[in-house]
Amino acid sequence: MIPVADARLDSPLRALVVRGLGYFALWLVLMPSIKPADLVLGLLSAVAATWVSLKLMPPATGRLRFDALLALMPHFLWESFVAAIDVARRALGPDMRLDPGFVNCPLDFPPGHARNTFATITSLLPGSVPCGEDNEVLVYHCLDIGQPVVEQLWKEERLLSRALVAGRRHG
Repeated sequence: MIPVADARLDSPLRALVVRGLGYFALWLVLMPSIKPADLVLGLLSAVAATWVSLKLMPPATGRLRFDALLALMPHFLWESFVAAIDVARRALGPDMRLDPGFVNCPLDFPPGHARNTFATITSLLPGSVPCGEDNEVLVYHCLDIGQPVVEQLWKEERLLSRALVAGRRHG
């Protein structure tokens, strides 16, 4: 089971400060000016962006640990390379060893930020793509349903759970 974030990690005040500072820093990068009018406009833009982000993705839905996500990058690149070679070999080979279909992948990630992030990242891996959600499962379209697709996705979920603090369930 993916651990649920404790109240300290998903507090509204923490989210407000971190997001607000992040949006203001982004403004400074995009508009590198210290003119008072530009700083005021940047501050107002950061406040508006923070408010929208808190409405669209409340802190209780989870958060991302970027250091752990960066640590997954070599694994992700390697898996993408291996899967791309496999897909190319299947698609271009004379026997076209394809057995397309759909598989249901039950996940421990609750609906929300963590599950959406997982679906987005796994959509970048060749050979399968998330195409729907049914209750507690993500539905994937696969090029070969004879492969251990669900087991591979569970492995990816375990690895990604280091980078995602899942938050509380919501529907």
